[in-house]
Amino acid sequence: MGGKQAETSNPRDRGSSIWCLLVLVIGALVVTAAALTILKYLHFSKNNEAHPINKKYADALELALQFFDVQKSGKLVDNRIPWRGDSGLQDGSEENLDLSKGMYDAGDAIKFGFPMAFTATVLSWSILEYGDQMNAVKQLGYAYNSLRWITDYLINSHPSENVLYFQVGDPGLDHKCWERPETMTERRPVTQVNTSFPGTEVAAETAAALASASLVFKENDPDYSSSLLTHARQLFTFADTYRASYSISIPQVQGFYNSTGYGDELLWAASWLYHATRDDSYLRYVTELNGQRFANMEITTWFSWDDKLAGTQVLLSRIIFFGAKDMPTVENLDLQMYRKTAELVMCGLLPDSPTATSRRTDGGLIWITEWNPLQHAVASAFLAVLYSDYMLTSQTETLYCSGNSYKPDDLRNFAISQADYVLGENAMKMSYLVGYGSRYPLYVHHRGSSIPVNADTSCQDGFKWLYSDDPNPNIAVGALVGGPSLNDSYSDTRDNVKQSEPSTYNSALLVGLLSGLISTSSVVKSYT
Repeated sequence: MGGKQAETSNPRDRGSSIWCLLVLVIGALVVTAAALTILKYLHFSKNNEAHPINKKYADALELALQFFDVQKSGKLVDNRIPWRGDSGLQDGSEENLDLSKGMYDAGDAIKFGFPMAFTATVLSWSILEYGDQMNAVKQLGYAYNSLRWITDYLINSHPSENVLYFQVGDPGLDHKCWERPETMTERRPVTQVNTSFPGTEVAAETAAALASASLVFKENDPDYSSSLLTHARQLFTFADTYRASYSISIPQVQGFYNSTGYGDELLWAASWLYHATRDDSYLRYVTELNGQRFANMEITTWFSWDDKLAGTQVLLSRIIFFGAKDMPTVENLDLQMYRKTAELVMCGLLPDSPTATSRRTDGGLIWITEWNPLQHAVASAFLAVLYSDYMLTSQTETLYCSGNSYKPDDLRNFAISQADYVLGENAMKMSYLVGYGSRYPLYVHHRGSSIPVNADTSCQDGFKWLYSDDPNPNIAVGALVGGPSLNDSYSDTRDNVKQSEPSTYNSALLVGLLSGLISTSSVVKSYT
């Protein structure tokens, strides 16, 4: 379980009389009910100071986690979404595999393994860092459930050491249909990477997902955790031994989740495997063996499903903050370079830093691309709140940016600015999280959300619902849509795919961000 455990003070004085002890025990029993009620709303840091829960972010987190239920494939259990039903039950059967679980990536019904694995990695990271905050607002169980729904699928998609099934469904065929997943009848082929057609980035990202998840489940389900770690090790070895981009091996993926390179995924996966195993070979992999080749030290990048470098730099900075004292000099120096690059990323995010990025809207939102612009804003804010908490926990008071000094609160305030923009403090006065606030997108680009449950539609005639003037009949609760234009505007139309389509990886990043903002907190110093 992620996050630290709340510490409670010990009221007993060892020199007290038995009578005083009995009085204290009786008094404790009397106030138990009241204390439990208070604990629902308070989070306790390591110094026992009570921090009030931020209700705005807690409410938003509760919604954001529901989108994973909206996206689930398979035989649904404890279904929280009344308009969703079982789907994809025969997925993988043509290869004698059970690939019925997992999640549809966005508004269609394809299971894309590359972004799905990234979703799982980020969700694991969020739980490991902020599981206590999630638990304080009764959302940790839902996060566990969503993560396991993906990792069960990922395990089944890896039937042998050098084979990984990374896609279910034909995107070309799927995009010619507009139908609910529950009623689809088209053939759903599965696609694999193997030694003849390697896919380093998708195998490495899946290794990262399973390694990070092994830490999440280590305490509560050690056998499952061990299985996850075994698959993670095998997949990393496969990814590293047979180096090739899946976009080159299997060119048809270029039209959907095209990869720009695999070096970042190798470093990302090795970093998570180091945290999961404490095997120094993975640390050497990211430092002296491959750091210079793949890490692009002192060059800032944007964290996303395709580019993991900024996330890797922050993750490896953890080691410098909390555990690099006894490390060999060479590895320590390389890790310092990762941290230095992470600091450059942070300095670029701070709006009044000398090196602040200009890639923002007038409303202050980080804005990198017209397709799904909120991904980079939310991802940047998530990394910022993490780095802020690493600084706080390690008692690192200052971040220096070209001679100017900044505090952890400055990073946290940046993260808050991005979260608040998403939740409605923007030029449109609109929340981009579906279901949050009084105004949010009503025409989300999402098949299941747009088609009435009782509609009798097939592949082609369902397009009338895509072009319908009526709002979506089913609310895609917790969906984070693509987001606004560079001029802070948003067109709430269903066929506006760039802006109105949600995705699971956006939601995972938002879950991490909101969990970090629920209350002020330090983070655990070690995941193990």
